[in-house]
Amino acid sequence: MTLLEIRGLGKRFGGLDAVKDVSLDVEEGRITAVIGPNGAGKSTLFNLVHGFYRPSAGAVSFNGRDITHSSPHATVAEGIARTFQTTHLFDDSTLLENVLAGRIVRSRSNIFDAVFHTPRHRREARINEDKALEALEYCGVGDYRHDLASNVPQEVQKRTAVAMALATEPVLMLLDEPAGGIPEEETADFGNLIRSLPQRGVSVLLVEHKMSMIMDLADTILVLDHGQKLALGTPAEIQSNPDVIKAYLGSTKQEEN
Repeated sequence: MTLLEIRGLGKRFGGLDAVKDVSLDVEEGRITAVIGPNGAGKSTLFNLVHGFYRPSAGAVSFNGRDITHSSPHATVAEGIARTFQTTHLFDDSTLLENVLAGRIVRSRSNIFDAVFHTPRHRREARINEDKALEALEYCGVGDYRHDLASNVPQEVQKRTAVAMALATEPVLMLLDEPAGGIPEEETADFGNLIRSLPQRGVSVLLVEHKMSMIMDLADTILVLDHGQKLALGTPAEIQSNPDVIKAYLGSTKQEEN
């Protein structure tokens, strides 16, 4: 089943086409990757899908609903969560507090509930803490839950960002270079976390520069070249595509840093 449909999507900044006429289907229960060098339009594509940018052309639908002009908050409420290339955590808050912040989108309590600690507020607080702890444990960082975000290693911060997204109860997760800054010896274990997400009911749209990781994880790969689609296919098809090899990979075994 197609979960996310991108059709003819484009974004112009002045006279520059950052993304031009890009179409892509993201299938339920699959990991779809987007690759290309810096400036290829990968993050812009994510920003268009998630509502940070308004497209100059084209449309985006999710679960059959048009979300082309939805705000980021509305997109998260629809079931699309996102992590960023630069990890966005509250440095002076604990990891548990960071993940609890991700639960806000699922809250039904209002100011009255919070001020007067109504039964609804107390019930939601218990549920939110349980969900946040479960997400941290799932992402392998439960032992750090009371540590400040500024005091934990980069890999723990990256895993916490995934937990924060997971706490919003998404159907689709957009991961923008999730393994950036993680030592190579820890990349495989981090990749296992990403691989497990579809088993949890969370499909993945992934941008990553570590090509060995992409080739190991992805079911489908979209290659962007100056904001346009250069190729689309399985990892084997992408690795053997002469245009991709020439433009980005250099060889099927070369790592793009």
